[in-house]
Amino acid sequence: MSPPDRLVDWVSLVDDLYPLADASDWDATGLQAGDPDDPVHAVLVCVDVTGATLDEAVHAGADLILAHHPLLFRPLQRLTPSTAAGRLALRAARQRIALLAVHTNFDVAEVGTTDPIVKVLDLRGTRVLADPRPGPPAAVKLVTFVPRDHTSGVLEGLAAAGAGVIGEYDHCSFRVSGTGSFRPSPSARPALGERGRLNEVAEDRLEMLVPSEGLDAAVAALLAAHPYEEVAYDVYPLAATPSDGPPKGLGRVGALPEPRSLRQVADRLAVGLPSPHLRVAGDLDASVRTVAACGGAGDALIEAAVAAGADVYVTGDLRHHLALDALSLGLATIDAGHYATEAPAMALLQEALTAASAARGLTARLIASTVRTEPWASYTPPVTGPPADVPRGAP
Repeated sequence: MSPPDRLVDWVSLVDDLYPLADASDWDATGLQAGDPDDPVHAVLVCVDVTGATLDEAVHAGADLILAHHPLLFRPLQRLTPSTAAGRLALRAARQRIALLAVHTNFDVAEVGTTDPIVKVLDLRGTRVLADPRPGPPAAVKLVTFVPRDHTSGVLEGLAAAGAGVIGEYDHCSFRVSGTGSFRPSPSARPALGERGRLNEVAEDRLEMLVPSEGLDAAVAALLAAHPYEEVAYDVYPLAATPSDGPPKGLGRVGALPEPRSLRQVADRLAVGLPSPHLRVAGDLDASVRTVAACGGAGDALIEAAVAAGADVYVTGDLRHHLALDALSLGLATIDAGHYATEAPAMALLQEALTAASAARGLTARLIASTVRTEPWASYTPPVTGPPADVPRGAP
């Protein structure tokens, strides 16, 4: 009998599918609780970590919850039952259930959070609405000029500081020979040459790539290894190269197969999504053709939707003033709810995980959560109206 999967196997699989580097810089995605060496026999896929989903995981024998929303979103000052997140994290730890979140790195994926909205509305020619992801850490090229007899020593010092790494290779460098010239002042202390006269030295121009965050350490290593009193070096920022594969980003914008009224678009969403409290801002009889959408809380992308030429923007958690701003900019909005615009995408997430885990020979069962974590419900007042002692709201 083969040994069970390990938690680290599933963390690695999820990161390969939805890289942490794709997540927004404010996000808290990734492994949140658990020992990477712990076994994993079953994985529960859900939107939120709640008491009900923990119950579900225990009942199903799942020792890993893969949730869309991170449970530990903000730093905890203490791990006690005094907060909802602390209470649930404590319970998960006691029951040896690991917590792994795939949040904005799934939102921006080619097949991600917004895709069910695209399918419900049958949008055509879709493209990314916005890409708020941090770019890859900018690399720089560090160039210096070294007396030929000292080139190897300087290269070793820079490599030890993290310079010259390209993929699976280290000590990567390029050098070309030339002649350096300098005239030391009377108070200089040259390692080579004489004060007060023009000196020429056979030097190598040495170039190495350095991660931008490691530049200070690389320069310090250069200064320590270089024989000269005054070290000449240049730093060249390198533009990020376009990533391979399809574009990634939050939301999508596309065209309906034919113009429809805003009311018809709302009807399709009300039927196609698990939305009990869909809200519409705009003229219900207005004709719309271009639709922008973003699953989850997407009111930060209203300007992007306007810039994309959308007639209507579909998302969740729209705030009052932003909805008014959208209307003033000629953009109708539909708030279909945070949960309703994300929950359908969990099936897509599980489908991708199933294929990837099978390809890696992982054996843990994947379980789709049946717990509905929508906190809101529609409420219809009694037909007879409110009690007589309840004052009516002002207009």
